[in-house]
Amino acid sequence: MTAPARTRRPQEVQGRPAGLVSRTVAAAADVLVALGILLTVEAGYAAAHRLLAGPPFAFPDPGPGVTAALGSATLVGYLACGWFFGGRTAGNQLMGLRVTDRSGRRLTAGIALLRALLCVALPWGLLWIPFSRRGASLQDVVTGSAVVHDWYGRTHGRPGDSPSTGEARDARGRMG
Repeated sequence: MTAPARTRRPQEVQGRPAGLVSRTVAAAADVLVALGILLTVEAGYAAAHRLLAGPPFAFPDPGPGVTAALGSATLVGYLACGWFFGGRTAGNQLMGLRVTDRSGRRLTAGIALLRALLCVALPWGLLWIPFSRRGASLQDVVTGSAVVHDWYGRTHGRPGDSPSTGEARDARGRMG
């Protein structure tokens, strides 16, 4: 009989590469956010059309090709902006992840855009994670990015933790 797996506290995985499951859940949440953005824009367009042209109120129906292109463009823009400006999207925030370059710095605008394009065009690139020694997806390999656990807003631990040893301080401020 095998012993049950020990659960790790967030402090123990802070700054380590994120796995397939957490990144897939974050990506699914990001797709839902992008769909919400797209529906909001379409509702605004329909309301403006109703005000300017009169009844009836109806959502636009541009066809499947245009809808797919608009959806993809919305997702690419959302992902690129999130990774460039804050290093995370809503899905990353939900799962406690941050996207950085390999040295832990914020992505440049060009790299964030390229990574977003690759994520939308090749979502199955995540399947490379279990085979990568550093837990990298295909998108990470191409762009030189990394996705790490980052619950506390930086990759070395909570404020007050020792950056050199990774030891956490207890409630009284002592290293432990």
